Amino acid sequence: MAAKSSQQQAAPAPAARVLGTLTAITGNTLTIKSDAGAESQVTVGESTRMVRTAPGEKTLSGATPIKLTDLAVGDRVLVRAAPGADASLLIAMKQSDIAQRQQQQREDWQRRGISGLVKAVDPASGTINVNIAAGTAPRPLTIETTPATVVRQYAPDSVKYDDAKPSSVGQIKPGDQLRARGDREGGTLKAEEIVFGAFRNIAGSILAADNAAQTITVLDLATKKPAVIHLNNQSQIHKLPPEMAQMIARQLKPATPPTAAAAGHQPHPEMAHGAPEGGAQPREGLAQILQRAPTITLADLHKGEAVMIVASDAAAGQVTAITVLAGVESLLQASPGASESVFSASWSLGGGEGAADAQQPQ
Repeated sequence: MAAKSSQQQAAPAPAARVLGTLTAITGNTLTIKSDAGAESQVTVGESTRMVRTAPGEKTLSGATPIKLTDLAVGDRVLVRAAPGADASLLIAMKQSDIAQRQQQQREDWQRRGISGLVKAVDPASGTINVNIAAGTAPRPLTIETTPATVVRQYAPDSVKYDDAKPSSVGQIKPGDQLRARGDREGGTLKAEEIVFGAFRNIAGSILAADNAAQTITVLDLATKKPAVIHLNNQSQIHKLPPEMAQMIARQLKPATPPTAAAAGHQPHPEMAHGAPEGGAQPREGLAQILQRAPTITLADLHKGEAVMIVASDAAAGQVTAITVLAGVESLLQASPGASESVFSASWSLGGGEGAADAQQPQ
């Protein structure tokens, strides 16, 4: 028994898994920075298996053998190595391949993606009912999923796609903000990928802005109560220029005779009631228009100014702003459903654009 115990103690330690961006190559020593910012050093030797694969690949069946000299700073790598030993496996992706893949993903999300607020979920059938921004009122859309649909959930305090974790349709709840990508047929979208999260939407007027404390106190139009919103270094603040706000407000305001065309206000082509049923997406949707709003600072916000805020849904803690949109007075005055239409655009949410899309095969 003693001999057996000794053998068990001498068993090699399991290989550690290091995933991140290659920041330095010194001889046969690699410095790798993880997505969380931690740095690790690993060595490669003659026995190390080194291969290169393309972003999005799930297996190594198409991987190409490489040498240490084929690696470059900026490459994304996955390394397996036991403590104190050379790496047993190194999988690399070229930085340029990742950038190209991410650009393709961004374009595909813009072309085939939708954003909206969840209204109902049926986990048994895998269907999700959402309202998406479209003209004077949110438009209903049914999202169909399959076992192959990739579902991810945003972290409570982040809308970065990289921070989203694998999830399931059963975790989606009414009121969640959601982005989905897939082929659309009429009022149905067959989802290939979904990312969602529970965020708090606040529309109201500023009661106070404290630059030192990095807080905004807002009179919430929905609750009629003050809400203290904290900001951090990841909070984004944008302000709509008057002409952009008025253009959006015209599209959100219910039509009244005489028609907009008769009054000399042709609908802006970027805002013409969203995507045609069963057709192509508009050249630029409400989400993209809102994201182009100029960036400002907390010091630029003033008492009495109207704002729309997407914030972390902190049930047991402070509410932290993810995105603040100012210059929205004309939007809030446009129609009762204007704020929901804007929030339905999920204009602050990211999808399919980060390093999470460039994970190496397991």
